[in-house]
Amino acid sequence: MPEKFGTQEQAALFMLMRLNRDVLNTELTKENVRLTVPGRNKLNKAGLIASDTSAKPYVHRITEDGIRWCEEAIAAVEAPSGTGALVREMFGVLRSIVPLLRRHGIGLVDIYRSGADLESVIRAAYQALSVKPQDWVRLARLRPELNGADRDEVDAVLLEMFKNGEIHLVPESNRKALTEADHEAAIRIGSEDKHLMAIEES
Repeated sequence: MPEKFGTQEQAALFMLMRLNRDVLNTELTKENVRLTVPGRNKLNKAGLIASDTSAKPYVHRITEDGIRWCEEAIAAVEAPSGTGALVREMFGVLRSIVPLLRRHGIGLVDIYRSGADLESVIRAAYQALSVKPQDWVRLARLRPELNGADRDEVDAVLLEMFKNGEIHLVPESNRKALTEADHEAAIRIGSEDKHLMAIEES
């Protein structure tokens, strides 16, 4: 059984796991998740989250240990005492999810790293890195901000967004400016490597 934390601390862990990115303290509060100073310190000391308190609003991110804590907590969760049959059965289904995913080699957080949600992660990372609308951002800077998403999945989403006219992908015109990271991060379309991305304004 994972270590026990208060309700708000657990809620913060699950929200950070679900979003799996840097989360502002104000985002937590907006969802009625109030991470107090003692609660935050407790989670940081346990190595379950990493908090940047150098400027307000504070920023939090779940760690790999935090993700494992969430998986163990879900696998052991019990319905509150006095609840009805429906709630007990729903909690039973919830407990079975993690073992089922593990048998298929899937981590709980992987659910939030793929599919349509990955496009949102790409857009959020682009917005964080860009200086102005339709700014060019290097794929070498973008890829590390995608929460460890699978390279093939990222490329598939980028290609789909490119085909739909939602993003622009171009090569770096100054070939001498290309670094090893640029070459590694490039996406090949046709016979040309693309190193820069810009999102079309909606």
